[in-house]
Amino acid sequence: MGDTSILAPSVQELAEQGITKVPEQYLQPNQDSILVSNTTSSPQLPIIDFDKLLCEDGIELEKLDNACKEWGFFQLINHGVNPSLVESVKIGVQQFFHLPMEEKKKFWQTEEELQGSGQVYVALEEQKLRWGDMFYVKTFPLHIRLPHLIPCMPQPFRDDFENYSLELKKLCFKIIERMTKALKIQQPNELLDFFEEGDQSIRMNYYPPCPQPDQVIGLNPHSDASALTILLQVNEMQGLQIKKDGMWVPINPLPNAFVVNIGDLLEIMTNGIYRSIEHRATANSEKERISVAGFHNIQMGRDLGPAPSLVTPETPAMFKAITLEEYVNGYLASKIKGKSYLDVVRIKNDIHA
Repeated sequence: MGDTSILAPSVQELAEQGITKVPEQYLQPNQDSILVSNTTSSPQLPIIDFDKLLCEDGIELEKLDNACKEWGFFQLINHGVNPSLVESVKIGVQQFFHLPMEEKKKFWQTEEELQGSGQVYVALEEQKLRWGDMFYVKTFPLHIRLPHLIPCMPQPFRDDFENYSLELKKLCFKIIERMTKALKIQQPNELLDFFEEGDQSIRMNYYPPCPQPDQVIGLNPHSDASALTILLQVNEMQGLQIKKDGMWVPINPLPNAFVVNIGDLLEIMTNGIYRSIEHRATANSEKERISVAGFHNIQMGRDLGPAPSLVTPETPAMFKAITLEEYVNGYLASKIKGKSYLDVVRIKNDIHA
């Protein structure tokens, strides 16, 4: 069977049956407690104003630099993506997840194809399922799109989804340009060149309310294998948590903001200066939570390694050069667990031994 996925039933369908106990295959009670200090003294995710970044505001650039070094995550406000488009996407995603089951089945994953509706990568040997459904689709480059997915989405959602994916791609380029400045890389396109024909994929996530939320996990702790993730929180439900100084910190969704995070590839490309951080999705008993994650990758076939200008005698390369295919295959084989796969390509320098 190799790395094929087993097909998981719909958690949404299960939740809508009004169950009071979670079936055995979803029980994962050994998670770190989801009770995290929620007081005002607990650390708050940095908020970056994109308008100020575009106006060459030095203080905002420094804030971006610190957020990427210390947190690997930030909330981006004034991001320039048309608010009415974002609103339409939010409505469309919610309607999509509430389509009749027989309509949704048309988009279901197969054992050979991870795109479509279903669950995120279910490993055969674990048989433990996550408390969440998703719809995952590769959006760019155009020639890799599957004909039965985006073209079969209901209108007007299909057009909104198309426009949104293009806007995210443009925004990703602009963010990478600002990060290049913050890193003081002299060659303006040194990072950006990797993204020109890069891949984009989008995953819509649906976490239904759960009668035993502390016994399940929506998405296991992991860091993203991509370079840059731009997440839209569709409804104002808390559930995304990131690991900061050994503690899980909940992210309070800000209206009209994106949550942006560094992926493993960008940690490699920035020679470990910007950090890809573990995060997870938890469930709650009150209300569904919906989000849309846009994953941006470098071009397939490219060699991956630290940007040459960030490797100096004082800051030697922290990661081996590796092809993107090798990285992705190794990451998937590691079953999306923690940050363990990044360690495989890390160079073990004696000073850290």
